Amino acid sequence: MAEGLDTDALAAWLETESPGLLSGPLDATLITGGKSNLTYTVSDGTTDVIVRRPPLGHVLATAHDMVREHRVITALGPTDVPVPQTHALCEDETVVGTPFYVMERVDGTPYNRATQLEALGSDRTRTITERMIDTLVALHAVDPADVGLGDFGRPDGYLERQVRRWKKQLESSRSREIAGMDELIARLESDIPTGGDATIVHGDYRLDNLLVDDDADTINAVLDWEMSTLGDPLTDVAVLVAYQQLAEALQDPGKPAGAVTSMVTDAPLAPGYLPTDELLERYHALSGRDVSDLDFHLALAYFKLAVILEGIHYRHSHGQTLGSGFDGIGDLIEPLVAAGLHAGRVTES
Repeated sequence: MAEGLDTDALAAWLETESPGLLSGPLDATLITGGKSNLTYTVSDGTTDVIVRRPPLGHVLATAHDMVREHRVITALGPTDVPVPQTHALCEDETVVGTPFYVMERVDGTPYNRATQLEALGSDRTRTITERMIDTLVALHAVDPADVGLGDFGRPDGYLERQVRRWKKQLESSRSREIAGMDELIARLESDIPTGGDATIVHGDYRLDNLLVDDDADTINAVLDWEMSTLGDPLTDVAVLVAYQQLAEALQDPGKPAGAVTSMVTDAPLAPGYLPTDELLERYHALSGRDVSDLDFHLALAYFKLAVILEGIHYRHSHGQTLGSGFDGIGDLIEPLVAAGLHAGRVTES
């Protein structure tokens, strides 16, 4: 039995809930790289599927909701947004000890290292990152009501609730003083802009949450929907920019290399990867949305990343994480907070 997943119990449940999907004894392998919800490849020797469940131990309130994640992926299935096919959802915690869902295993590469993209060459890298933006535009173009997600969130007051929610999440896992954190929260609370149009937002949109077709350089699937809701689409754009800025800033050899390697994609450093101004210009041209002032959204993006990593640091310090790559994560929080405090104006060219 893989740690965190009782494959015998899963097999018995699947026989009833999704007969014919898998047969016989099951083997499960934890997919490395996941630092939040746990993702397993489960196989009967012939067919592979993916199982998603919440992390072990301390889980933040409202986070890691398998029902919501399953719902949004299922709803987006008929749209232009590429997502895996969902097979089954289990809300009964007595089966494997927590809610979980089962979905299709999609082929593709989640590029998160510049060296991976360098091997493809700058032209292919540019194509991949252009399609990354195109896919985000396609997501933000979906009418939530048309796919049964009209009640998936409350767009009014979204940004204010985001600040409040992530502040509450931080309080749930905060076990130490973090330089600048209170100042960042105060700045966010005092400068909340009026939200624009509401769309389905992914919440953690970046290249390594996409599966890229190794032959056609197209996007086969968007993964990791645990923070999706209805809200301001510019929050997704700001997360992309924040990861890009962070990759550039953390080239300093004095920064915490272990955390950088495990948590921050350096893919934006690869030749051909769209620079920030071109990324914003492409999103603006295709979506029609004004991206000339992302100050607040960038600060919020860094705050969210800091809170997420602080939660992971908390679980890791209590021995409640699976897999490798967690050492040094706690050292990355303060640089994220500092980046949030100094989030400058990003202007499209």
